[in-house]
Amino acid sequence: MAILEVQELSKRFGDVEVLRKINCSLEAGEALSIIGSSGSGKTTLLRCLNFLETPDAGRVLVRGETVFDAAEPKKPSEAALRRRRLHFGLVFQSFNLFPQYTALENVRLAGLLLAKERPDFREKRKEILTELNERAMFLLTDMGLADRAGHYPHQLSGGQQQRVAIARALALEPDILCFDEPTSALDPELTGEVLRVIRSLAEQRTTMIIVTHEMAFARDVADRAIFMDGGRVVEEGPARELIDHPQEERTRQFLSRYGALS
Repeated sequence: MAILEVQELSKRFGDVEVLRKINCSLEAGEALSIIGSSGSGKTTLLRCLNFLETPDAGRVLVRGETVFDAAEPKKPSEAALRRRRLHFGLVFQSFNLFPQYTALENVRLAGLLLAKERPDFREKRKEILTELNERAMFLLTDMGLADRAGHYPHQLSGGQQQRVAIARALALEPDILCFDEPTSALDPELTGEVLRVIRSLAEQRTTMIIVTHEMAFARDVADRAIFMDGGRVVEEGPARELIDHPQEERTRQFLSRYGALS
């Protein structure tokens, strides 16, 4: 069974149809790259999956359970949305770290907010905080940032901030880790360190969706790729095959602009 199934997902902003009956799936341990021009709907798809936008039509299933159905008569409560978001971890283009918190505090924050909803939080506060701190330090260490745990975002480079953001997304152990062009705000030198982290996650068989404009990276790291254009999935298949030997003319036109085709 697929860990993620997207069925006929559509989204409109005013008169503009941004997503047009998107269908795709994702297996556990698989990395999926989504490529396409600006405005093709890639980021909107991720935002819909993370419930930052509400689709107008379609369904989303995680592990066979429906987590969104536009046909539902009632809108989900905020509490229900928070629970559904736990299936997905999202790493944004622009880091979105809280400037008033250290790297460690940024990573543990979501877990702390959830823990405060527990009826036994006061009673077990010290134990819970210890667990959250240990988990946050483990993740920062895994990102090569153990010595930056007490630093604030303004004291970190862009690449370090993005690695903190990845650790934060991993902290709640989501089913699917989503990246929205994670290197677009970085200079070339810092881009490499973030891509190395994502490559390592792929080698560990972390289930991921990666929206990226790094064609070589998408080809080499992802198992499968989707090319989107005008809110539609134009072509999908094994990443290397799609990028090296696209079947659709629109895909070929797009990739030739990136020099991805010989």
